[in-house]
Amino acid sequence: MGQIHEYYFQPNAPDPILSEAEVLRCVRKFVPGARAVTHVDESGGEARAYLVDDEIILKVQRPHQVRVGTSLAKEVFYLNQLAACDSTLPVPRILGYARESNFLEYNIQTQMPGAAFANVELSPEQRREAIFSVGRFLRRIHAIPQTPFRESAHFPTDHTAADFRVRLANYFEFVGKRLHAAGRAWPLALGVPLEKIAERTLAVLPDTIDCVAVHANPGPPHTFVDHHTGKFVGLIDFGDAYISHPVMDLWRWTRPADRADVLAGYTSDGPVNDEWLTVWRVVIVVLSLMRLTRFPEQHKEIVADLTQTLDEVSLR
Repeated sequence: MGQIHEYYFQPNAPDPILSEAEVLRCVRKFVPGARAVTHVDESGGEARAYLVDDEIILKVQRPHQVRVGTSLAKEVFYLNQLAACDSTLPVPRILGYARESNFLEYNIQTQMPGAAFANVELSPEQRREAIFSVGRFLRRIHAIPQTPFRESAHFPTDHTAADFRVRLANYFEFVGKRLHAAGRAWPLALGVPLEKIAERTLAVLPDTIDCVAVHANPGPPHTFVDHHTGKFVGLIDFGDAYISHPVMDLWRWTRPADRADVLAGYTSDGPVNDEWLTVWRVVIVVLSLMRLTRFPEQHKEIVADLTQTLDEVSLR
């Protein structure tokens, strides 16, 4: 079963910013003509990115952030699989990878044009179009051959529907603990206690599911759009990928309108079956509960959304 408990392997390791000479040494092993470091991006958690010549990314695993679920080698594997299956997919291209020591691991990739969705102000129509395009793109990457991913040691895996139930059950447990720790009462408007919702939700999951290699977080921080038009240009950061049901990629778009748009994009080139849609609704229940723990100021809106979803799957 593919569930993992995250922990850091060497939390006390030093985390220096590499000198320009060291960055260029690493990059020139694979791109001999590299000239200069033009930017250092500190926005990542596990990784630090160095922009070279405004077109190449040296992505370094930060030593103290090395953890079981994130891997630059896994990202290299995933991106190389995508490139081999469909060179038109809008993702970075891998130029090189090395692990020189426990304190220096990196991959080198092409820079994604545009900017993160989270950092660009879009009109409502631009937002809808971009999220629709993300859904359509996710359907394409989920459709590539999966055997190499299943045979790879890089990917935590939900092997069965029972594994997937355990994954979701852990989220229900997390919600209960978070609400308790925050001293927040369970919403009485739902009419059903959390334990009963969890029991009924997990019970309607199909007995078999088709799993794929999911990106893990193809949401606003990793979705790139054009600065001016807002059009989707690509997806970055595949280092947290794992194998599970495809809906675990779509649920990163949390607002009800965004969920509708990403699902519309996902199904635009072909429908999904009833079992897939059942899993989608179940995961939306989990998502809404997670949002309750994070956004208490949106309590009324989230409860209304959750009530509708529970009614759709007859869980109340």
